[in-house]
Amino acid sequence: MSSLPFSLASPTHTKQIRTSLTTQASSDFKIYANHEQKFNNKSTSQLLQVNVEKTTYTLLRRREAIGLGLSFTTLLDFLGHNVAVAAEATAPCEFTTTPSGLAFCDKVVGFGPEASKGQLIKAHYTGKLENGKVFDSSYNRGKPLTFRIGVGEVIKGWDQGILGGDGVPPMLAGGKRTLKLPPQLGYGMRGAGCKGGSCIIPPDAVLLFDVEFIGKA
Repeated sequence: MSSLPFSLASPTHTKQIRTSLTTQASSDFKIYANHEQKFNNKSTSQLLQVNVEKTTYTLLRRREAIGLGLSFTTLLDFLGHNVAVAAEATAPCEFTTTPSGLAFCDKVVGFGPEASKGQLIKAHYTGKLENGKVFDSSYNRGKPLTFRIGVGEVIKGWDQGILGGDGVPPMLAGGKRTLKLPPQLGYGMRGAGCKGGSCIIPPDAVLLFDVEFIGKA
């Protein structure tokens, strides 16, 4: 007589149990495999997200660094320009006096060609008396003076001071020069702008001109 386990575990029933267990195992494996795949996919997605975030952060930092570099360069250029302008404005001007009595001081040496006699040129200027009072300025009008150099269209000190000669080097286009003119090279004993007993430029006045030679007209 068979024992109870053997009676329950008949060959047919055992086969069914084996089939059931195999099916269940296969199902469990598929569930596990699907879970593992989801886990791996999630991990990959998270990893990609992290990499994207890292790449974006790096690009943003690089762009910020480039922007900061450009801003810093712009700031340096701006400061450098202002320093150059300030240096030009505050630099002491040591005059060189020529035999004619004209004195000159180059604040900026030009880079272009010099003027030739009879040439039509353009120049900006500010005219001052010895006490520093400004009597005329083309900058205030927003337009340079246009004239023919060396043919007497302007006072003698201007012709000599820009064209050169008698110990004065010619100005080059783009240059800035301060001229100190004795009365004989300016308006002499007559003065200028005289009306009702007063003159804008008094007789026998020594004149100072800040001249910027722009170039030919």
